[in-house]
Amino acid sequence: MEDFFVRKKRELNIDLNDVQRQAVLQTEGPLLLLACPGSGKTTTMIMRIGYLIEEKGVSPGRIKAVTFSRAAAREMAERFSRFFPDSPPVDFSTIHSLAFSIARNYLGKLGSGYELIEGGGKGRGAITKTSLLKQLYKEILRDEATEDELSSLSTFISALKNKMVPMEKWTAVEGPFKLAGEIALKYERYKSRDARQRLLDFDDLLLIGEEALRVDEALAGQFRSRYDYVLTDESQDTSLVQHKIVEHLVAHHGNLCVVADDDQSIYTWRGADPSYLLDFRKVYPDAAILRMEQNYRSSKEIVETAASFIKCNTQRYPKEMRTENGGKGPIHIQRLDDAKRQLEYITYELLSEKELGEVAILFRNNASSTLFVSELTRRGIPFYMKDADDRFFSHWILKDILNFMRLSYNTNRKDIFSQIVMKMNLFVSRNQVSRFLSAETDGDVFDSFIEAVELKTNQTEKLKEFQEVYRNIPDMRPAQVIRVIRYELEYEESLRSRSEKYGFRLDGLQGILDTLEEIASSCRTMVEFANRLQELEQAVQQAKYDPPENAVTLSTFHSAKGLEFRRVFMIDLVQGVIPSEEDVMDTLMLEEARRLFYVGMTRAKERLELLSYQKSGNTRKSDSRFINEVKRILVGEPMQIAERRKVAVQQERKSKGKSVNPPPLNPNGIRSREELTAGTDVLHRVFGQGVILKVDGEEIHIRFGNTSKKLSLEMVLERRLLEKAAQ
Repeated sequence: MEDFFVRKKRELNIDLNDVQRQAVLQTEGPLLLLACPGSGKTTTMIMRIGYLIEEKGVSPGRIKAVTFSRAAAREMAERFSRFFPDSPPVDFSTIHSLAFSIARNYLGKLGSGYELIEGGGKGRGAITKTSLLKQLYKEILRDEATEDELSSLSTFISALKNKMVPMEKWTAVEGPFKLAGEIALKYERYKSRDARQRLLDFDDLLLIGEEALRVDEALAGQFRSRYDYVLTDESQDTSLVQHKIVEHLVAHHGNLCVVADDDQSIYTWRGADPSYLLDFRKVYPDAAILRMEQNYRSSKEIVETAASFIKCNTQRYPKEMRTENGGKGPIHIQRLDDAKRQLEYITYELLSEKELGEVAILFRNNASSTLFVSELTRRGIPFYMKDADDRFFSHWILKDILNFMRLSYNTNRKDIFSQIVMKMNLFVSRNQVSRFLSAETDGDVFDSFIEAVELKTNQTEKLKEFQEVYRNIPDMRPAQVIRVIRYELEYEESLRSRSEKYGFRLDGLQGILDTLEEIASSCRTMVEFANRLQELEQAVQQAKYDPPENAVTLSTFHSAKGLEFRRVFMIDLVQGVIPSEEDVMDTLMLEEARRLFYVGMTRAKERLELLSYQKSGNTRKSDSRFINEVKRILVGEPMQIAERRKVAVQQERKSKGKSVNPPPLNPNGIRSREELTAGTDVLHRVFGQGVILKVDGEEIHIRFGNTSKKLSLEMVLERRLLEKAAQ
């Protein structure tokens, strides 16, 4: 019979390397497959599935492949169909889809109805997650929530659930702003107030699915019995509750292939748990670990530099990414005068590019894309927005600036003045604004406000100064108006106070103002400026949903993961952006920021350009520390490589059963050898309920369902992996 790999080489022209072949052949038991960027992980996963079907006779319906997104699930299903056109389909789905199926069955058994308040669709009620959070925010903080605040609050709640933080501890967790934990708690209580008709968001599906598999043995058995082999992709982006669902699903057979790269874990802010991978053998003691380290994507220079760069992190598996690709020239590092010069440089480079579809402009913050949208539109250069976040055009700062401008056309507009007077750094209260609106005054709003509201002397004086400023605004060009709003009307100082109160990143807000000022620089009137913003918003929508052919890609580092381009520009690489001020304050956040930078670097196949600038407005900017690390690598200076530190040595010892930071011990776990006797019913975190068959020397033999396991007695007692099952 022809060898599987020989046959696939002949049929598909796919020739796997030694580690990839091992990953295909290692079908039984748990396997952690650490896949460096560009190492062919998707091809390897598909070949592994094909091997199970063609060589081991496994029915496709008995294989479950869990992906990170619906797009990834579609891509894998399509590639499997191309590779194995005669095979029935395999079950590819997201973890949320799987959890929904489990949760729906569980709630049905409990007789509980439910309504999804996330995702939209027909038949949905008036309540949505966003509207409910907005309502509760106003109730608790007595203020209107901005889109930024609602977004950060939603992400905060999602992270709490994905990390499985008990609800009674929510208020103790530091949130994005004061009382975020209280809002989160009230949100959950509101959703569950009617036990017969629960309101659920997407993260509730995960928690309910995990609970169902943990407490309902019949239901757990029903889902476990569906699959003999489970694969999970992009597992570095998987949260604790998602990992738990998979643990329950493979509890009896343990045939799990986890494909991940801890160096590309960039979603801890929304609950991803990269430490789970580092502790993989704590959960699956007999797991095999393979490293796919050969990069097929990038040039020799990019691979070697990126491989050295990521070694500055400590919380990782040691890996040696390498390539057999040849050189394509050095990595280019440029420090330009300012963001405008950066824009001009890239624009002129794009004008000489024939294959724009092979070029990407990558950035950390979505606001960075707006200037490029403006210039590319003006120049007629086609572009594609990858997962574009067009909230820039509805951002509250933009609305504030337009309202400041609108007031200059008619200073009798009480409605507009009431929306911006609290943004003038006057320290007026919402009650004072309400009294002003209800007062029977008319005429100039500055005079009316002074007349209707009791103010301190300094507030009155400042209002009169602002009134004088407003008399001059109609004669100014839009860019000058924005500078007046920022500095003379003290809007930027107000932003500083708001950032301190609500935990906003001031540099991000200032960046939005810088962008608006740059857009306004080409406009003659404020009306023209407002129209220009509308044009750009439409251009973003078109570039996102109906992009032209041969278009340059604009993407955040996050959204670019999984993509590749011949040429990559990484922009705005200045301290305060990447890493941000918050990143620098926390070691783990700094390591995640470095992983994000690494993701950007490894998107490039041939030419990688790292761009920074000296100033933004009147503010001096320093190069990102990551650029400086790359520079030291390129000139051959010794780096403080993580693998040379004691921490990394300890990390490596994990593979030998040693633990650096063991998880909290199970208080109910068995700690005495005398309690481990034949015939005792026990519970294991991963394998579920079993019965002890015998204790033989330093090993304990346990039957879990139809499977028997041999575990290290020392490990079982030291880590309290077993507890007695309830009788």
